[in-house]
Amino acid sequence: MNRLRTIPYEEKKKELIKIIRCLFGATLYAASINLFIAPVNLYNGGIMGFSQLIRIFLVNFLNLPFQHFNLTGIIYYLFNIPILLLSFNKVGKRFFFKSLICISWITLAMSLIPIPPSPILEGDLLGTCIIGGIIAGYGIGSMLKMGGSGGGMDIVGMMLVKWKKDFSVGKINLLVNALLYTICFFLFNIPIVIYSFIYSSISSIAIDRVHDQTITVEATIITKKDCSEMRQEIFHELRRGITLWNATGAYTNEDSKIMYVLLSKYEVRHLKTIVKKYDPNAFIVVNEGVHIQGNYHINL
Repeated sequence: MNRLRTIPYEEKKKELIKIIRCLFGATLYAASINLFIAPVNLYNGGIMGFSQLIRIFLVNFLNLPFQHFNLTGIIYYLFNIPILLLSFNKVGKRFFFKSLICISWITLAMSLIPIPPSPILEGDLLGTCIIGGIIAGYGIGSMLKMGGSGGGMDIVGMMLVKWKKDFSVGKINLLVNALLYTICFFLFNIPIVIYSFIYSSISSIAIDRVHDQTITVEATIITKKDCSEMRQEIFHELRRGITLWNATGAYTNEDSKIMYVLLSKYEVRHLKTIVKKYDPNAFIVVNEGVHIQGNYHINL
């Protein structure tokens, strides 16, 4: 009984640590935009980029007095409200609430971190792109790794993939960024488009280094305990199908259950937490980068 009481506390502690790391990643992402990208008038990809365009319109064309206060975070939050409302029943609850926390924190951080009156690396646009892109990518990757996201196209992509199977998050981001940078090309000049693209590319590479949510992973779980409750929680929390086998250990001659699950990389940590909750001695094998073909619904 004592052991059962400690499990909820340990889970809450782990989730709290994940949320703190999500907030750290969100802070890095906001800082990269305010300290490196905004002072040189470069543009992030996705919905954040469109939020930056709206801010430039409000400040430069409508002459609103917000040169050193970044309205981008507030505009980004307003964009994400309908996205979050539409996604509530389409993504996992933990992912939803962590994303809500991250988006709120990004908005707060972008509102509080002042935009420098002159670029930190004045005259060095390439260095600005590299450093800003690495910091932004690390921040986004940290949020994804901890089971959350910074909102925007990450959540939109997940919903569209479920609606139409031949979509992918990468394709959707590519289309949105192509539209964004085409608008930038006509509104500004070629160097801004080129350096913005360099920044986004470096940010994407950094995200992949920290975490890549598009990699398909297979997990094989071997347990000697009754796994019905474990299966139900995996269904409920991760919304993933499971293939189940009955097996016998060759050395111990004891009966075991084998569960086979396909999931995204960012869900592996959550899967391990669920498995250890019901069987700390379960044997888990994880393979990354598997190729799926046939009748399988990709649930990103």
